[in-house]
Amino acid sequence: MALPLSLPFPGARFTPSQAAAPCRRTRARPFSPSADARTPCFRRPYTSVLIVPTGVGAAVGGFAGDALPVARTLASVADCVISHPNVLNAAMLYWPMPNTLYVEGYALDRFAEGSWALQPVHQNKVGLVLDSGIEENLRLRHLQVADAARASLGLPVVEYIVTDAPLEIKTWFDPKCGKSTGSVGNSDSLLRAVGTLVNHSDVNAVAVVARFPDDDPEDSDCYREGKGVDLLAGVEAIISHLIVKEFKVPAAHAPAVLPPPLSPLVSPRSAAEEIGYTFLPCVLAGLSNAPQYVMRRQGILGSDCIVAGDVDSVILPKDSCGGEGTLAFARAARKHKPLIITVQENETVLDDTPDKFGIEALNVRNYWEAIGVVAAHKAGVNPNALRRQGIDHLKSPRRLYSAYSSGPRPSAHPPVHEKVAIRSFQILKPQTPVEQCEIVYKLQSAKDHHGFRNRDPVATGHASTIRTGTDEIRQPGRTVNGTEQEQCGYES
Repeated sequence: MALPLSLPFPGARFTPSQAAAPCRRTRARPFSPSADARTPCFRRPYTSVLIVPTGVGAAVGGFAGDALPVARTLASVADCVISHPNVLNAAMLYWPMPNTLYVEGYALDRFAEGSWALQPVHQNKVGLVLDSGIEENLRLRHLQVADAARASLGLPVVEYIVTDAPLEIKTWFDPKCGKSTGSVGNSDSLLRAVGTLVNHSDVNAVAVVARFPDDDPEDSDCYREGKGVDLLAGVEAIISHLIVKEFKVPAAHAPAVLPPPLSPLVSPRSAAEEIGYTFLPCVLAGLSNAPQYVMRRQGILGSDCIVAGDVDSVILPKDSCGGEGTLAFARAARKHKPLIITVQENETVLDDTPDKFGIEALNVRNYWEAIGVVAAHKAGVNPNALRRQGIDHLKSPRRLYSAYSSGPRPSAHPPVHEKVAIRSFQILKPQTPVEQCEIVYKLQSAKDHHGFRNRDPVATGHASTIRTGTDEIRQPGRTVNGTEQEQCGYES
């Protein structure tokens, strides 16, 4: 007996690349807005960006892939998640998420500002660059990782190359803020090696392994115990930025270091870097299907490309809002900007809070709340409606009109029925001539406001002079002694 075949998971979400495909229906049926509005045909995919800056000691995401659980959870709520290697890499560990895009930090900044688009792919051809400064035994370990990824995971790692000179990596902490940074002594050698792979070996994604200096035991122990800043992370970002800026292909870095001594004090957040000889497996897995970068100026984009205008929300630490990507998302020229969600619990060494940059953000305490806000936002629900007393009475905007205005006052009723809010001034015995002047001037303004006389010093170009007991005070228009007068408003 033959059974008709159907999709194994009818309710499964679709990926952004599938979202661009035209919707096809097998048979006609009556249109039902209440039912069809919930289907993919009538609602575009919800896209969220997850950012945890590199090398800033983030409480969540500042160690060995400890923000990966956040990304996994977010990916179960959003239709598409865009994040970067610092969030998605966990040394020997990784987690494949079909609806998550692995985007290098420099490329993420260009994407946010709208100059680059992301094009999802089925697979990339990954090339491997090895620093010639790596010892022979350590180099062999990394080549074995590449072979294992090809044989056991089927990843398309096609070729490797060794730089023509040691890269001479140096690391240090920025004395101003405490974040990690450093330098690449022979960056030209790195770019030559990458250029050879990209231009002559049909490679469209690049993994780099550079020999890093062995950590200072004090700094290393602090980081391994889950307390400090990752000393290597800052230079790792510099290396990948150099490659992506020059060649505009996906790139990521894994440091080559000697295995640290065994310690029972290692934090679970750093333990992913203790279980193997290299940090390369997660990099190869991420690059194998990372989206390609498309320059917006090159012409018409493909229907499957994702642009900054597709982003619905951005999640990041509260004190890390000064990055180029975050500022680009927050200051987007489009009418409907993405919802900026800042997480208070994820503290870093930075102090770039939203208010310092004029960013309108929704602050939450932790990632539990952040993902709850995303779920509400995706459902079209005001997140405040989920809070006790989160919704107040509906208000209408009020406009204040100056008492000195000589033009007609807008009203929903004929002028006869216009209701004017009159503010009565209680006259007390003033202590100074200035106070006498202010009260007299306010009373005169109230009379003009009600139509008894039209004496507008601004419209006529004349200033009025008021005599008090002993002083003569000249009033130039709307101010008294440089103090702006209080306006009387009305409701229609």
